[in-house]
Amino acid sequence: MTPPREATVMQWRRAMVTEPHGLAWMIAWSFMVGSTLFAVGSFPAYSQNVDPGVVGITFVVGSVFFTGAGYGQFVQVVRDPSRPRRGRGLFAWRPTERAWLAVASQLAGTILFNINTIDAMIEGLTTEQTNRLVWAPDLFGSSAFLIASHLAWIGCCGRLWCVRTDEADWWSSLSNYIGSIFFMLSALASFTLRTTDDTLNTTIVNSGTFVGAVCFLAGAYLLLPPANRTRAVDPVSGDRA
Repeated sequence: MTPPREATVMQWRRAMVTEPHGLAWMIAWSFMVGSTLFAVGSFPAYSQNVDPGVVGITFVVGSVFFTGAGYGQFVQVVRDPSRPRRGRGLFAWRPTERAWLAVASQLAGTILFNINTIDAMIEGLTTEQTNRLVWAPDLFGSSAFLIASHLAWIGCCGRLWCVRTDEADWWSSLSNYIGSIFFMLSALASFTLRTTDDTLNTTIVNSGTFVGAVCFLAGAYLLLPPANRTRAVDPVSGDRA
């Protein structure tokens, strides 16, 4: 007998469930919290009216949540039971596997964001020190996110482009890819000019960070299970199980 197929109608509403011991739950919520903090930190009404130290801490805490989520996804791939080389530990070296490269690149990017956000709170840095300690980790971290998003997108589509609007994974991958692009634009615009000691374009820095964070928030939200799971449909009769 042919097994029931799952209905493919995309459900936008997700279940805001609490599963403290579930790795997938931890990953989704950590990314959501980190993204929210980055969005808040770059929002003009907050960044321009709140003490700079508090704004800096907002980004630092957000980057910590990103790192926690990134490491969670790394462990998730390492322990994936569907993979031929499933591991049981917390680390594995598999640079020949696309999925491993994606999560490893993402994890490296989150660590660079840790460095970037912490160094950004140091006062009295020269222009060269700012570009080396703050801008460089931001640029390389954004590059790592972009690489990870591209690899995840290829893994989702199986090729360079596909349209699967009825799949949550497709929307999540697309949102993360767009978010990575905006983070890269923000990083490029945050370079400090030696001639004026000013940031190249503050507007792009803030807007790129905000839009990118919102995209990451949407992508993380879609990692949660649907609020109302679609019941299986019998392929012959069309009746729901």
